[in-house]
Amino acid sequence: MKPPRTVKELLLALALLLCGLVCLPPLIFIVGQQLVGEYENGLLGLYEAIADALVDGSVFAWILILWPYLTVQLFRFSLWLRKQRHAVN
Repeated sequence: MKPPRTVKELLLALALLLCGLVCLPPLIFIVGQQLVGEYENGLLGLYEAIADALVDGSVFAWILILWPYLTVQLFRFSLWLRKQRHAVN
């Protein structure tokens, strides 16, 4: 028995949100070290800064955390648009 579409979508959203919370900050930290230099508070300080920004309601922090999910949804939307365009022609 296949799980309902809403369950699959929720699992996808949770997995991508977890990716945004766990995977993106270390990548940003590594790239930042290469481009800007050492972050004074280290990786844990970056996590703390992101958590504080999320609690404060920073739009940029929320975009950062939601970016993997937003990217997948944008890709899916572009595929849907392409399919619609081909269906009309």
